[in-house]
Amino acid sequence: MGKKFALNIFYNLAIILAIFGLVWCYNNAKYLPAGFLVGVTCCLFYFKYQLSKDIRKSFKEKDQK
Repeated sequence: MGKKFALNIFYNLAIILAIFGLVWCYNNAKYLPAGFLVGVTCCLFYFKYQLSKDIRKSFKEKDQK
């Protein structure tokens, strides 16, 4: 469970940094890196969603035992 907790923290930090990067790219008219960061942010949100589903599943299995 500690590994999943650390992974969740990593995803949160990476999402925050990607959003800051998007703002910087928009303010400096750097649209190609902004497109890349949009893709990275979407992937991170997907991974975070999958992690939360896995954690919910493990808690349900733990409660049934």
